[in-house]
Amino acid sequence: MNAPIGVIDSGVGGLTVAKAIMELLPNETIYYIGDTARCPYGPRSKQEVRNFTWQMAKVLEKMNVKMLVIACNTATAVALESLQKHMPFPVLGVINAGARAAIKKTRKNEIVVLATEGTIKSGAYELAVKSLSTKAAIIPLACPTFVPLVESGEYEGQFSYDLVAKGLKPLEEVRFDTVILGCTHYPILQKQIEAAVGPHIHVLSSAEETAKDVEAILSYKGQLRTEIEPPQHILHASGSVPIFRSIAERWLEQDKLDIRKISFEQ
Repeated sequence: MNAPIGVIDSGVGGLTVAKAIMELLPNETIYYIGDTARCPYGPRSKQEVRNFTWQMAKVLEKMNVKMLVIACNTATAVALESLQKHMPFPVLGVINAGARAAIKKTRKNEIVVLATEGTIKSGAYELAVKSLSTKAAIIPLACPTFVPLVESGEYEGQFSYDLVAKGLKPLEEVRFDTVILGCTHYPILQKQIEAAVGPHIHVLSSAEETAKDVEAILSYKGQLRTEIEPPQHILHASGSVPIFRSIAERWLEQDKLDIRKISFEQ
């Protein structure tokens, strides 16, 4: 029960999920891996994404995590099922949580999914939404410029607003009342996305719903952390540690984070 929770992502985007878990379960320890050297995953083949996701999962298995959260929609779409079958601990993705949040909020049953090319091609959100509602219609839109923008750390200022507005231009003629941020990088651009779609549209992240799933599973299994000492989170990046540190400290609103370089066998 005092083991850490593992969180993996293609880069810094999964920090949005890690933050939600930290806020809901402040006593839990997080071990995070961001594969920033090989990000973005969206344009990659399914086999590449599956291989990379398994590499990160195996590293965290050796670190004795008690649960794994795939905080990457692209990786969830291609690797969740196989990891759930073969890992010795619970494995969660973020797609079902995002779909559930949207179904709770929509009134018109017209839902836009913003995601990477890989997630859109997988049709994973259509399947997840249809499993929850036969009425809801999904409008998918790939936003390939968003992840590089976030990973660069240059996501504040007018340039980011302009880039996001350009990426969302295809939605100008579409009717919808709810947007799923179908990539965990996108909540870092939430202000820009809300400005582009307008004030009456619900813009939803899967992070909070995923954190609730983590709490429910750990509680059911009797594995909530009981140690009194504050948790010591450890974050890993396969690419530039200084860039990762800058984004992590801003997003998590913490300094002196324990951030370590990690590499994978090719």
